[in-house]
Amino acid sequence: MREVDIPTLRAALDQGAFLLDVREPHEYEEVHVPGAVLIPLGQVADRVDELPEDVWVICRSGVRSLKGAEAVAASGRSACSVAGGTLAWIDAGLPVATGTQPN
Repeated sequence: MREVDIPTLRAALDQGAFLLDVREPHEYEEVHVPGAVLIPLGQVADRVDELPEDVWVICRSGVRSLKGAEAVAASGRSACSVAGGTLAWIDAGLPVATGTQPN
């Protein structure tokens, strides 16, 4: 599974990439990358039809996002995992969002 770093993700988001957050709702509400759409890891396989053809997957630290990206890729979509996850995004000093909405 392809992994990307935070600068690569940021550049992709600037170009309109779709970011899927596979953490649990309480984690997402606490802090997430602006624009990230929440579908918890346990629901990804059942909800893959809601996703576009190209998906960037993030979690807290990069472990769950690998599994999420594998589930997305199994549906025939292009998927990559964000190495370091939301923690790496925060560590890079990038903006974050809170609450239940992507932005």
